[in-house]
Amino acid sequence: MRKRAMIVVRTGDRSMRRFLLGALGALMIALPAAAQVHPFPANFQTRTVQAGEAELHVRVGGQGPAVVLIHGFGDTGDMWAPLAADLARDHRVVVPDLRGMGLSSLPAGGYDKRTQAGDIRAVLAALDIDRAAIIGHDIGTMVAYAYAVRYPDKTETLTVMDAPVPGVPPWDAIVRNPLLWHFDFGGPDAERLVAGRERIYLDRFWNEFAADPSKIDEATRQHYAALYARPGGMRAAFAQFRSIRQDAEDNARTLTPKLAMPVLAIGGEKSFGAGEAAVMRNAANDVTEVVIANSGHWLMEEQPAATIAAVRAFLNRSH
Repeated sequence: MRKRAMIVVRTGDRSMRRFLLGALGALMIALPAAAQVHPFPANFQTRTVQAGEAELHVRVGGQGPAVVLIHGFGDTGDMWAPLAADLARDHRVVVPDLRGMGLSSLPAGGYDKRTQAGDIRAVLAALDIDRAAIIGHDIGTMVAYAYAVRYPDKTETLTVMDAPVPGVPPWDAIVRNPLLWHFDFGGPDAERLVAGRERIYLDRFWNEFAADPSKIDEATRQHYAALYARPGGMRAAFAQFRSIRQDAEDNARTLTPKLAMPVLAIGGEKSFGAGEAAVMRNAANDVTEVVIANSGHWLMEEQPAATIAAVRAFLNRSH
């Protein structure tokens, strides 16, 4: 068993801190203080990949070891544009929209995370990629974990960002948090309540789960609200959460043996914080902990430079 590691962006060991501070300095020059909807670099291409009954919208760019970026709820693959631009300098970066979200199709089912892990495998197979580093945020964390469990031999490293993993302790305590009432929200009447009010519903997540809601700016909110307002968009979004009970059952059966690949667990200081790594230590042997200072749940919107630096440092050390 490898000794688990911990990095805290606020402090950290001296060599790692110097690396992160240098990376932060360069990134802060390039990134604005408030979030915007950043375009992907011009050399990224888009394609549609068939995954079972779903058609996934995928962005691909760069050359080198493969890395997959999996978004969550309240975002689409668009959230990853700044990280994708950085990693594409020396990685082949794959950014799918999950089924039912973004520009992917909206199938009737298949929103359990094990099935969606199969979607990601189908994307990589279509791109002739065998092994990849897997990175997820929010719902994407749940899909990323399911992928690592289902395809451990295809997973170079796993990075999870600021979300619980259903079925992984202390899941029973986490799921009782009243802020997570939306895990069971959905169905025809919920869809009627939200229809035409998607922006109001999404604002609740951006406002309540951010350390500074102003970091999710108006352009960002309008962009994502329009995507979630497309016909069937909220039905599919609710399905992502309403499958979590099944996800918990699936994951509870996979806790032994623990994951062997290196795992990076990133939590926002004002959100999951060190709890992200605490969860992953119940599921993996080699866990590096990072806490992003002055950030809530929306790491890429609130603290993009610090988040990119942490991911970059982890991938560089793992290659």
